[in-house]
Amino acid sequence: MTDNSADLVILGGGSGGYACAFRAAELGMSVVLIEKDKLGGTCLHRGCIPTKALLHAAEIADAAREGDQFGVKSSLEGIDMAGVNSYKDGIVGKLYKGLQGLAKAHKVTFVEGNGTLVDANTVDVDGTRYTGRNVVLATGSYSKTLPGLELGGRIVDSEQALTMDTVPDKVVVLGGGVIGVEFASVWRSFGAEVTVVEALPNLVPNEDVFASKQLERAFRKRGIKFKTGVKFTGAEQSDSGVQVSLETGDTLDADLLLVAVGRGPTTEGLGYEQVGVSMERGFVTTDERLNTSVPGVKAVGDIVPGLQLAHRGFAQGIFVAEDIAGLDPQVIDEAGIPRVTYCEPEVASVGLTESEAEQQHGEVEAFTYDLAGNGKSQILKSPGAVKVVRAKNGPVVGLHIVGNRVGELVAEAQLIYNWEALPEDVAPLIHAHPTQTEALGEAHLALAGKPLHVHG
Repeated sequence: MTDNSADLVILGGGSGGYACAFRAAELGMSVVLIEKDKLGGTCLHRGCIPTKALLHAAEIADAAREGDQFGVKSSLEGIDMAGVNSYKDGIVGKLYKGLQGLAKAHKVTFVEGNGTLVDANTVDVDGTRYTGRNVVLATGSYSKTLPGLELGGRIVDSEQALTMDTVPDKVVVLGGGVIGVEFASVWRSFGAEVTVVEALPNLVPNEDVFASKQLERAFRKRGIKFKTGVKFTGAEQSDSGVQVSLETGDTLDADLLLVAVGRGPTTEGLGYEQVGVSMERGFVTTDERLNTSVPGVKAVGDIVPGLQLAHRGFAQGIFVAEDIAGLDPQVIDEAGIPRVTYCEPEVASVGLTESEAEQQHGEVEAFTYDLAGNGKSQILKSPGAVKVVRAKNGPVVGLHIVGNRVGELVAEAQLIYNWEALPEDVAPLIHAHPTQTEALGEAHLALAGKPLHVHG
């Protein structure tokens, strides 16, 4: 055994990789964690955390602008992007320092460099080889663009958008999924004119149509324009701006084009295919226990087909560490992973959409509770609603929530779904008053046959 041998070698130090490393170390394994950039990966440095910091700054801007609604004399003088970026970078820096401390505390060997899979047990990092009894692939994802659409100048991706030192006057956002609507929300709050272009029929097209419609209504009220069901055909930039062409023949002029068409798996040139790891469209295919086609090699996170969410990778990392340790953990139910879009208003969901529920369960019952009937939502002046879907006479199989700050409600929603609760199980549970959680309680009371505060 050389000094570079360990029980576990992990390629990629993002949410999936580091969670796997820390849990494996807790279970007594020696661990080598390899990362080409910084520990924490995209989520911490170029994704979830900095984006949500911008969204909170946007919320503060809206609060200042709208103080009169609450009898508070306040106004928005302007956005100091240097100050916003300092706030954002401070949060990232603090969390990064904490993560580095945890890696040391867990006695994880952290290796900075470009790793390549050489065989089922070996990763090469810039000429040095690390051998493990098991190898976990956790190399994450990158911002995609469209064929013929080159990033640069006034055409940026989400990572570049996070480092901007000015607020553009007019923006076109290409893509109405999570990343697109979050940035559209930020820039609108910061005072920009925003138009979102989405090829599919609705914004946030992976959500229940109910949630899409709620968000679209709220965006219209906020003055965020969007064109859905229309394809992008090209973009030309000049010194003064960028012109975006659509298949309808329309053109949109803006200062900036944000390309938010999703994220692709970071797997190319890393030796996966050469070692025999089965791939599909660049993703690593696995079984439900996250084993790849090569014995001893597992994969987690954004490179595995499915939801590209930091908390999914995190959960998979823990699962894989426990599986290698022989603890036989329960397989992760992908539908049971909560999903949150942090625009204004927020969209949160867990489980199946109503149409998915009908396909899987046949007859279903759904109930929608409008936040107009919820005291705390009225205090916050929050639009939105809660929709709960149950299998006929069976458990709750989907929960969909739209409103300000409802990302916090999805914690209870995912317990309801993952514990296969009946509405009758949830209805007697007491929700504090006045809170937005009462809206979940009311929806379950209604589905259990005893509606109280039902509007419309």
